[in-house]
Amino acid sequence: MVKAEISPGTTPAPTPGARILVVGGGYVGMYTALRLQRKLKNGEAEIIVVSPDPYMTYQPFLPEAAAGNISPRHVVVPLRRVLEKCTIIIGEATAIDHAKRTATLKTLASEEEGTGTVEITYDELVLAPGSVSRTLPVPGLAEHGIGFKTVEEAIGLRNHVIEQMDIASSTRDPAIRDAALTFVFVGGGYAGVEALAELEDMARYASRYYHNIKADDLKWILVEATGRILPEVGAEMGVYAVRELRARNIDVRLDTRLVSCEDRIAVLSDGARFPTRTVVWTAGVKPHPILAASDLPLDARGRLRCTAKLSVDGVEHAWSAGDAAAVPDLTADEPGKECAPNAQHALRQAGVLAANILASLRGEPLQDYRHAYAGSVASLGLHKGVAHVYGRKLKGFPAWLMHRVYHLSRVPTFNRKARVLAEWTLSGLFKREIVSLGSLEHPRAEFELAAGGERPKDT
Repeated sequence: MVKAEISPGTTPAPTPGARILVVGGGYVGMYTALRLQRKLKNGEAEIIVVSPDPYMTYQPFLPEAAAGNISPRHVVVPLRRVLEKCTIIIGEATAIDHAKRTATLKTLASEEEGTGTVEITYDELVLAPGSVSRTLPVPGLAEHGIGFKTVEEAIGLRNHVIEQMDIASSTRDPAIRDAALTFVFVGGGYAGVEALAELEDMARYASRYYHNIKADDLKWILVEATGRILPEVGAEMGVYAVRELRARNIDVRLDTRLVSCEDRIAVLSDGARFPTRTVVWTAGVKPHPILAASDLPLDARGRLRCTAKLSVDGVEHAWSAGDAAAVPDLTADEPGKECAPNAQHALRQAGVLAANILASLRGEPLQDYRHAYAGSVASLGLHKGVAHVYGRKLKGFPAWLMHRVYHLSRVPTFNRKARVLAEWTLSGLFKREIVSLGSLEHPRAEFELAAGGERPKDT
């Protein structure tokens, strides 16, 4: 391990103030750093943001990016452009010793140099690494499963679906054709339902351009372990969503689990077996591993125990919010209830978190985070949706419109808002783009083949 202030080539000008280390460049990390850089006085503190990617992904738009309604580059926000007064380090924190105020980082430069990791010191810590996909020991899942949490996965899934239609169109083997046109999605939350609904819409539209594939030839299956989908929108709207999906010949299986997907056969707990080349796993998330690699207190679910002021419980100079934090919900009627780990809370918590860090640096009183849950909206494909907002229930086109308006208002920066709105407007005037750019996943494939290598195989 190399002990350094920060990795070479990224050292900022020395400042007399405190050093604030923000681990994570997602909702909480980016918005907290953004508010801090706006409010801090010159020399009061420096901000260092550590993120594995040079951008923040607006995840609610991933289903539309996968369906081609939005360009993937417009669902991400470049951190260096937005956080121009911060030092951005592209890398990951592998361990945190808060007692010594040090964090161990693995950066692109440290890997190239062969030094392994570097160590950085800090005065204030904001731990907001988000979450990672929660997988189960399902046979074959690691080999054949597809995630849906990053923009790269969204692009890859879009390319994969179109590629399967190409395979089905050109094969003479009915077994291969059936497996290629069968798409299994595991998880009935936002990610699973919206991704399935948007991609089914896209594939249904794309089928008109294939001479031997009809929309009814495609088989879409949603597997949910509980008795309902989209629990955030309420029981009534969840039932409507199931009815709407089934009306589109989508096979929704409740109280059902994926038992195995070995040999490209999805085996369900109800005994059903589906030969398939597509298993999309969206069955929940779990805390980021860095939380367990710290000396900070965790709850039973592996999240940081936090106070209503968004400080880590019983620890000074450590803060957290979003997916990584167990924050008490002061607006709830029942005692002990915690804020849901969703974007609605994360965006608002970031504002309070930044304000409290500033107040702590200046010796001022801190404020509690308090926000009554406003409700939820979900898209079920083009012009279809469900919503339960401030007690009002909407479905169909009004809910879909509310979904778009709400998320357009929340996507960061005016630049991104304008680009997304322009793309939506153009998509209403012109035909949907259904091009697969599978070569993006193997950009050197053609050159390697020309140089005498082998073409990479699709696994």
